Amino acid sequence: MAAIAVAAVVLLIGRNRALGVRKRESEAALRQQIRTAEGQLAVAQAELRRLHDEHDTTVREAEESSEDSTKAVLKGAARFLQSLAAEQMALLEEVQRKYGGHSVLGDLLEVNHANAQMARKAQGIAVMCGAPIGRRSRPASVYDVVRSAQGQIRNFRRVEIMQQTGFALKASAVSSVALAVAELLDNAASFSQSDAPIEVTFQHIQNNLCIVIDDAGVSMNDEERQKATALLSGDVRPRLSHLGNQPKFGFPVIGLLARQYGFKVDVTGISRYGGVRAVVLLPEELWTMEETPPVAEAPVMDIRQAEGRAQHSGRTVHGLPKRGSRKKPLGDAGARDAVRPAPRGSDEAARATGRSLGAFQRGAISGRNLDTPAFEGAEDT
Repeated sequence: MAAIAVAAVVLLIGRNRALGVRKRESEAALRQQIRTAEGQLAVAQAELRRLHDEHDTTVREAEESSEDSTKAVLKGAARFLQSLAAEQMALLEEVQRKYGGHSVLGDLLEVNHANAQMARKAQGIAVMCGAPIGRRSRPASVYDVVRSAQGQIRNFRRVEIMQQTGFALKASAVSSVALAVAELLDNAASFSQSDAPIEVTFQHIQNNLCIVIDDAGVSMNDEERQKATALLSGDVRPRLSHLGNQPKFGFPVIGLLARQYGFKVDVTGISRYGGVRAVVLLPEELWTMEETPPVAEAPVMDIRQAEGRAQHSGRTVHGLPKRGSRKKPLGDAGARDAVRPAPRGSDEAARATGRSLGAFQRGAISGRNLDTPAFEGAEDT
């Protein structure tokens, strides 16, 4: 019996060992299969990532190609509209000079004002599409630049430039700052009541010149301020397709100009009316002091000749001084028009509109075209 028991134990031990060997072999085979499966899974994941990357690259290239094509088409169309607007503006200004006293002047100025808005929109689209902005040949007064920007928005009468300034923008910054200020003024007018004021002031802080725009419109919440700050910094460049069905080019265009020309724009402040305070901060590289042209002195010979003519014509035969006829100043024509009774009906409104717009248009034209002097005559405001 003892021998049988020993034999059974030996048999069980042998079977256990055989089972252990099989178990280890099965586990080794299973581990090998797992490693093989993991390798295949890694290969599949790598292939999936490659296909995903290729898909993303293809989609991105297609979007970029579509964006570039859209920009090229829009840029060409915007440039064409700009050239038409410039040609129409030149024709209208020539008509205004030729028929400045006519009652139709008010309508002509309204057409010119609408044309200036169209030119600004076209210029903004062109800048958004990567087109370079035009450059001036000489500096311009900051006041004239803001006046020019004022003339490019719909509700220009609501804008009040509260002060003069002795600063001038350098030629390289005139066009970009004028467009940026026009977009800010248009934004201020669009998000405030039709009778609410828009005030523009200038501040010289350390080495920076600031153009401050205060409106009485609706303030922005924190999310809107963050989005506006990102757009105005120029770091975020949204695609044209992301601007909506009624695209808003204002802040993206300002951001592109600010980044390209080195100025900063901030709209996180609150105006004294509870609206938005927009600040255009211009570093010292973009502005200079406005130069006052020297007064030319008449030559001594011309003065003596003038004195001789005055003595010759200003005496009677007995040596007494003659009483000369009173000469009217250059501004008398405008003064006469101001005191003359206005016509009745629609002509009265047309003339009043013409005088009001004419005073504004002279400043706007002088700001847009530095080579064209402002009109002479009295301004009726």
